[in-house]
Amino acid sequence: MTSSPIPVDLFVSKKHPGLTGGDLGFADASGNVIFRVNRQSSPKNKRLVLDSTGNPLISIYRYRNGSWQGFKGEDDQKQCIFRVQRTVNKLTRTELEVFLVGENGEDSASKLKVKGCPFQKSCTIYRGNDIVAQTSLMYKLRQLYAKRNKFRLTIFPGSNDHALVAALVVIFLD
Repeated sequence: MTSSPIPVDLFVSKKHPGLTGGDLGFADASGNVIFRVNRQSSPKNKRLVLDSTGNPLISIYRYRNGSWQGFKGEDDQKQCIFRVQRTVNKLTRTELEVFLVGENGEDSASKLKVKGCPFQKSCTIYRGNDIVAQTSLMYKLRQLYAKRNKFRLTIFPGSNDHALVAALVVIFLD
């Protein structure tokens, strides 16, 4: 997906049509699955972000120290594109610091922060003081409690890597 002049809403759920068990889907307003994230059975610490046709976009690995790394495609840890470290992990609040990796393999000056509450499926992704994306539960009129099995991801203009945003949401929720 390319950068849009208006915010883009994706609806995140495990119950979109066409998903296999355990997959998480990111669908557009028409119900078309744009991204699919599946857990790899081996190794267990790997997630794979796929596009709508099943092509691997980002491989995500979780390490024992609680950090994460994202690699381009499915090339198994060859071309790192980001590193994530959890800086706050409390019951009601989690914060992640995301370091984007430049062409030469070193952390670039560009940095993202993810802040929110995983239980409420609510987080905001920041680049400096700008909001890149935001998740929220889907409330309906006359409903006291929102169901937590489906939520909205709004990606704001200026973000041109929607797969990266989807990968960060997956890391935040895990």
